[in-house]
Amino acid sequence: MIKNICVYCSSGDFIDQQYFEAAKELGEKLAQNNYGLVYGGSSLGLMGEIANTAFNLGAKVLGVVPEKIYNSKIKFNKKIELIITKDMRERKMTMELNADAFIAMPGGFGTLEEISEIIVAKQLGYHYKPIVFLNINNFYEKLFEFFENFYKEKFAHGNCCELFYKAKDVDDALNYIKNYTIIEDKDKWLEKFSFIKQ
Repeated sequence: MIKNICVYCSSGDFIDQQYFEAAKELGEKLAQNNYGLVYGGSSLGLMGEIANTAFNLGAKVLGVVPEKIYNSKIKFNKKIELIITKDMRERKMTMELNADAFIAMPGGFGTLEEISEIIVAKQLGYHYKPIVFLNINNFYEKLFEFFENFYKEKFAHGNCCELFYKAKDVDDALNYIKNYTIIEDKDKWLEKFSFIKQ
């Protein structure tokens, strides 16, 4: 059962307004559907927009912040529950352990690193949770094209495209998570998503 959704996204304040609108909508609909939010803890950028919106509408919100960032000049919403971690690696692990599903909103290198690690963990069978790219304004299209080159050049199995879902909007993302089912035969997981021969 999906209770808490981890959202990876930008903490930048200077991006286009359409991304803030999508973050606000996601925060609203997480709360409306009784989902908790797990996120990177910042009160800036899309992180702040989604967290403050969800929190103000009564959703459970958990922010996870590395100690170095917490001790910087960045401000945090002290009303939201925060976990302070030793470093970025512990942060990512804590976010993963507290989440039942993952959504990548538009973001930069940090967002790409986080969602990539979650995809690889699923590919190797360390978890079976739903993963969604929220492809606002076709933000991730070039990345998806790059993934296609992985499959073409056989650096990844073509079935790996099934490890995640490409959502066109917030409703599409949440509908996928709500109706998600895992592969029934978990013993076949590695065979399905790798070049391992049985």
